[in-house]
Amino acid sequence: MEFDKIKNKGQGRLFRSDYMEMMTKTHPIVVYCMYFPVIAFMLYYGKIHKGIPAGLGIALFLGGALLWTLFEYVMHRFLFHMVAESPRAKKFVYTMHGVHHEYPRDKERLFMPPVPSIIVAVTIFYIMYSIMGWNVLSFFPGFLFGYIIYGSMHYAIHAFAPPKFMKALWRNHHLHHYKAPGKGFGVSSVLWDVVFGTVPKKEEA
Repeated sequence: MEFDKIKNKGQGRLFRSDYMEMMTKTHPIVVYCMYFPVIAFMLYYGKIHKGIPAGLGIALFLGGALLWTLFEYVMHRFLFHMVAESPRAKKFVYTMHGVHHEYPRDKERLFMPPVPSIIVAVTIFYIMYSIMGWNVLSFFPGFLFGYIIYGSMHYAIHAFAPPKFMKALWRNHHLHHYKAPGKGFGVSSVLWDVVFGTVPKKEEA
């Protein structure tokens, strides 16, 4: 995705309809209110009603969070940055992620909006349930928690100055936006960028 000029002010418009346009935006508080209760309920229900042992529950939760980091990397690299040829595909890519690259400081589009977020979350939950049964009640909350950490990091990177101990994450993501869009796909972690060799180089700074 390349633009004549990256706009650090303003907001892109995706739909003619004001209602549809409103549905493309959200705030971190909305996401927290949606998913933290779901995480708490699933962990409680899995422990009390499905008898998931504490040790197994913790391991599953951490496994879900780790899977999120890989999911985040794969989606960002191969879906959000896929090469689109047809006008419809280009519109899809721009709506999903291109608008964020054109207007990187638009704070209302740093989390996935509620409606598509819920659809994706429910789909992933049922896929995981079909694989691991009721253990999903510990695994999926870890995955959701990973998403919340990712979204919060993404919001912080675009909205605030970095704390000293997290300058590397800020640097990598800003390089991804402004100088190396083909690298730096991890937002909450550089783990998979290291594994797959997509960490932005110092000389690109």
